[in-house]
Amino acid sequence: MTQLNQLDFYQNRINRYLADKLAKYEINDKNLLLAMQYGLLIGGKRMRPYLSYITGEALGLKLSDVDGIAAALECIHAFSLIHDDLPSMDDDDLRRGQPTCHKAFNEATAILAGDSLQTLAFDILVNHEFSAQLEPKRLTLIRQLVNASGYQGMCGGQALDISATDKIITLAELEKLHSLKTGALLKASVTMVTEISQDISSNEKDQLAIYAEHVGLAYQVRDDIIDIISSEEELGKPAGSDVSANKSTYPALLGLAGAQQKADNLYQQALQALATLPYNTDNLAEFATFIIKRVH
Repeated sequence: MTQLNQLDFYQNRINRYLADKLAKYEINDKNLLLAMQYGLLIGGKRMRPYLSYITGEALGLKLSDVDGIAAALECIHAFSLIHDDLPSMDDDDLRRGQPTCHKAFNEATAILAGDSLQTLAFDILVNHEFSAQLEPKRLTLIRQLVNASGYQGMCGGQALDISATDKIITLAELEKLHSLKTGALLKASVTMVTEISQDISSNEKDQLAIYAEHVGLAYQVRDDIIDIISSEEELGKPAGSDVSANKSTYPALLGLAGAQQKADNLYQQALQALATLPYNTDNLAEFATFIIKRVH
C-alpha cells in the first residue's frame, strides 16, 4: 500500500469512527450538534490519528485498540482549532477553505462545540472497547491525554503563544511554546500508542518519544515556513497570517533559510531515533519526510 493510499485508508477509518460517535448522540440542541459535526468532520488531514495508526502498525497492535486513542486525539485537535479561530484568539474567518465554526454558526455555539468535543475525547477513552488485557491501561491513557491537552500541554502552549505576540522572544522560549502548543498532541499520538504495547521495552518507548518530539517541533517549524511561502488556496486560510498578527515564528528569529535548516536538523534527529528500533519504521520515517516537505 502506498503512503497516499494508506493515508486515505486511515482517514476514512477515523472519519467513520468519529461520525458514528456523533450519530449516536440523542439530540437536545440540534444546532450545537451540527456545529460539532462541522468542526470535527469537515476536512482535515488527520495527521494525529495517522501517526497513531502507523505507530500501532509498527508495533503490531490491533487497529481497533488504536481507534480510541486516534479518535480522542482528533477530538482535542478539532476543539483547539475551533477555539483558536475565535475573534478573541487568532480571529480567523477561514479554516480548510471553509468558513470557521464561529462564522458558519456563531461565537457562542462555536465555544460550546469546542467544549463538547473536548469532553467527547475523554468520553471516548473512558468507554472505548479496548482489548481485555489493555483495561489496566485506560487510566494511564486518560492521564496522558490530560497532560498533552491541558495546562501542561496544548492549552499552556497556546497561552504562551498569546503572551509572545508583539514581543521578541528567544529561540529556547519559542521551542518551549511550540513543544506544548503543537508538539504535545503529536507526541501523545505516539506515546499513548506505545503505552498499549505489551512487548515494547522502556528504551524503545524512549526512542519513539524522542522521534515524536522532533517530528512535533519540525511540524511547527514547517508550519511557520509555509505560512510565508504558500498561497491562500494551498493553505485554506489567509497566507501570512502569523506575520500580520505579529506572532513569534522560526523564520522571524532565524530567517527563512535558517528555519528550513532547523526543520532539516529535527528531521535527521527523528530518523536517528527510529534507526535504533527493531521494528519496521518505514512509515514513521515517511511521515517525518512528509512533515518537512508539505506545502499546506
